[in-house]
Amino acid sequence: MIRKMTRNDEYYMHLAISLALRGSKDTLSNPMVGCVLVNNGCVVGKGYHHVFGEDHAEIVALKDAGTDARDSTAYVTLEPCSHYGKTPPCAPRLIEAGINRVVIGSLDPNPLVNGKGVDILRKGKVEVIHGILKDECDWLNRGFFSRIIEHRPWITLKAATGLDGKMCLSNGESKWITTPWSRRAAHLLRSENDAIMVGKKTVLADDPRLDVRSSFGRSPLKVILDPRLEISPTAKVFENGKTLVYTLLREDKLSGCMTEYPAGTELSNASNDGQGLNLKEIIFDLSARGINYLLLEGGPTLISSFLKDGLVDEIVLFISPRIMGQGIAMADKIIFQCMESTIPVRNVRISRIGKDLMLEGRVPCLQDW
Repeated sequence: MIRKMTRNDEYYMHLAISLALRGSKDTLSNPMVGCVLVNNGCVVGKGYHHVFGEDHAEIVALKDAGTDARDSTAYVTLEPCSHYGKTPPCAPRLIEAGINRVVIGSLDPNPLVNGKGVDILRKGKVEVIHGILKDECDWLNRGFFSRIIEHRPWITLKAATGLDGKMCLSNGESKWITTPWSRRAAHLLRSENDAIMVGKKTVLADDPRLDVRSSFGRSPLKVILDPRLEISPTAKVFENGKTLVYTLLREDKLSGCMTEYPAGTELSNASNDGQGLNLKEIIFDLSARGINYLLLEGGPTLISSFLKDGLVDEIVLFISPRIMGQGIAMADKIIFQCMESTIPVRNVRISRIGKDLMLEGRVPCLQDW
């Protein structure tokens, strides 16, 4: 018999979510998971998934609780796993520890789990309820869910503009539109993503490093779209960290080019969709590489292509309180014939960063426009 949700279930699930967020930088392709063990109204164990390949949240919480775990309730943001991967499955361990009730936020969409963890627990006479703070727990792992279900990472478009939507002046100058405070926030955003993507024109114009310097956190994988390999191997983008370059050149020609690039650079062939590099194929390949979150920092051409193809999930705009006049707008490569066909941005949030504004919003999928 399934016990109804108690008034404390949401409280402890919020605590589990806050724990899960601590692992956001290091879980890589794995989801972020938090777990809280409660016995007789007292928290006896807490844990989260710290690093890819190490103990999952449930195991960390069990070790923290020790013998107090017996007869306790486990609050876990994601369904306990039921299969062997880098670590043994968690669901049987919860049974062995004497947990008598498990409260779950999200069911795991991974076909290797997807309800199997719940089945194992119930067969082990453990009471299970799920769906507690489901929306919050789903959002916590939106990139993981997108990769598993849609076979593509969660894509965030980041750009800096003036009040009139221009990304640069008519002569191409764009440094610096926003303040150092906004640039720190942008670097923090980079550290929260697994990969960052720009096109050839951005690299040739700005010679960026695309790393994390103005904030704490790891630098993401740098993804460059360079159809004809026109970017010099001495560009700053290749100096530190791993860089993945997608090109139209055939595989048999790429091996000869590799010797020109620094260590840590990979060249990968992609097909031509008639417009250039096949973006959907590239996104699928990044998903197969375990990329959950992709940050798009390209120029108007790349931004317009992603928006037209319905490949953007979220937008983060840093807006400077200045009028830039004649210049290049963020999405000026898209032409709409009527207002009904324009792209809506929903759930908009606006905050101030120094003199600048930061606008965040969701872009619905194409069929929801």
